[in-house]
Amino acid sequence: MSSGIGIRFKYAFCNESMQGMNWAEQCELVAQSGYQGIEVAPFSLIKESVAELTAKGRHEMVQTMKNAGIECAGLHWLLSPPPPGLHVTTPDKEIRRKSWAYFAKLIDLCGDLGGPVMVFGSPKGRSTTCGISPEEAKKYLAEGLSSVAGHAQARGVKILIESLGHNQTDVVNTLAEAAEMIVRIDHPAIQTMFDFHNTLDEKDPFPVLIEKYYPYIHHVHVQEMDGQYLGAGNAKTEFLSSLQKLKDLHYDKWISLEVFNFSPGPRVIASKSMATIKQIEKRLGKFPSDSFSPCP
Repeated sequence: MSSGIGIRFKYAFCNESMQGMNWAEQCELVAQSGYQGIEVAPFSLIKESVAELTAKGRHEMVQTMKNAGIECAGLHWLLSPPPPGLHVTTPDKEIRRKSWAYFAKLIDLCGDLGGPVMVFGSPKGRSTTCGISPEEAKKYLAEGLSSVAGHAQARGVKILIESLGHNQTDVVNTLAEAAEMIVRIDHPAIQTMFDFHNTLDEKDPFPVLIEKYYPYIHHVHVQEMDGQYLGAGNAKTEFLSSLQKLKDLHYDKWISLEVFNFSPGPRVIASKSMATIKQIEKRLGKFPSDSFSPCP
């Protein structure tokens, strides 16, 4: 797809904008739009619990992806209901236990679908509550992640701590904080990712962040900075230097389109975004990798 020299990126489409379509329809839309993978929000496929997705059903989901010529890029929106009431940093030990027990089931779902990563954003499920401090919340988060890290590794899955802006949560707002958490836990199954939309609290330009934390980055989310599909804003110019930086660093993992405005509909979102991706890729390699502009 790229006209430049070097690796070709692989792209995935997050499935929550396709709710209401059956799995086969979702996979077909993703493939026809030019993506190589689908990223799954578990809440979009269930009524009460991922236990509804039986071993047979999961096998059929994998076969449907294969038939469409795509793969599972991983899971995200991990603690979004259903089921309700999941929270991993509450001082309530029983709620934490139940939440991490369910998280273990999500790890199995990811492994069964062949997904390599689980993007741990879920701001409402990790923010401070009951008067505890962000540091106390981080302690509970680290303990919980440590408790499931071995299981994730056994299933071939990495759990990626997603830094989120302070407008979403008060627990892990920057890549620096995510890196600190990774070092604290010290397990290969616990890493991070980069999402353009979630850089509200960052001070460095995007390419600087990517290079600085590249050893920990195992996934990338793209969308316009206001959460719309690629092409609805300035991403094709604003993100060019960042994609060049990823290419220079030989990034070969998934880049997933995750949008927050579903109103245009999944077909428009998928097709318009892929058209923008192709425009960006045509320009990669045509300027020095260190000639980037500051992030907006």
